[in-house]
Amino acid sequence: MVPDAEPRTYYDRAVLKEPVWKARYIPTYLFTGGLSAGCSLLGIGASLTGRHGLARRMRLGSLGAIAASTGVLVADLGRPERFHHMLRVLKPSSPMNVGSWLLAAYGPATGAAVVPDVLGRFPRLGRAAEAAAAALAPAVATYTAVLVADTAVPAWHEARGDLPWVFAAGAAASAGGLGLLTAPTGEDGPARRMALAGAAAELASTQLMEHRLGELGEPYHSGPAGLLSRIATVSTAAGGGLVALAAFASTPKRRLLDRVGGAVLLAGAAVERFAVYEAGRSSARDPRYTVGPQRRRLDERAGRPARVRSPDEGRADGPA
Repeated sequence: MVPDAEPRTYYDRAVLKEPVWKARYIPTYLFTGGLSAGCSLLGIGASLTGRHGLARRMRLGSLGAIAASTGVLVADLGRPERFHHMLRVLKPSSPMNVGSWLLAAYGPATGAAVVPDVLGRFPRLGRAAEAAAAALAPAVATYTAVLVADTAVPAWHEARGDLPWVFAAGAAASAGGLGLLTAPTGEDGPARRMALAGAAAELASTQLMEHRLGELGEPYHSGPAGLLSRIATVSTAAGGGLVALAAFASTPKRRLLDRVGGAVLLAGAAVERFAVYEAGRSSARDPRYTVGPQRRRLDERAGRPARVRSPDEGRADGPA
């Protein structure tokens, strides 16, 4: 006889605090880590197939990207020694701790892989370091997705099964894009294939993630996150289209299309990380994405019919 109460919070305050990470640092950290990992994998593939010019450029790209990733992470921590302090223990249950160890092993390996190109010596050391970096690359590309999904932020936590695929696909698309921008003539085949596969996978995995999130996918379609998500989707699709078109063009036009497409793919992968970050912040601010899903889960466990959410459910400006 009593109508269902709408899920509201005390004085309509947010249930969760927004992430305190700096918006100019952490999305960059998410992007550059994936870019470095993708370059390591593309580089060792190029090295094994005799494309030494492409391999050299990917080693340098991997080193530069992981240096930038570590730099923005330390800048977000505020005090550089905090990164060192995280290495005092090994805690497998902590994605942040495991990620710190990954960076501590992966960074020197990417640096050591560049030594033979710079000095012209120690080729065996270079090959061993390159293999070690490539072995760690898949974890480096995806551990940041596990890191953000291990929080209570609804748009991240509920996407914990899909975010690693999104980040891995973005790493492949961005590395392929960088390869197309820098590869010598005649050695861009692996970069093109990696760029196309990464772009297709990123578009598919992003759409699948948002579909599976249901109502929690709304932050990816509204506000700043929605705008960034649309830019990322258009950029990735356009970049992939240009790269695919380049395969049928003459050599001069092919180089131009490859470079433009590679640059657009790089931009799309970067913007996608910013979109994911902003969507998480938006979902933490709005009580609809915490109280509402919790209430529905409780109703389902108790055998009560799930209540249809009203458009104003949980909003501070909703009905009293």
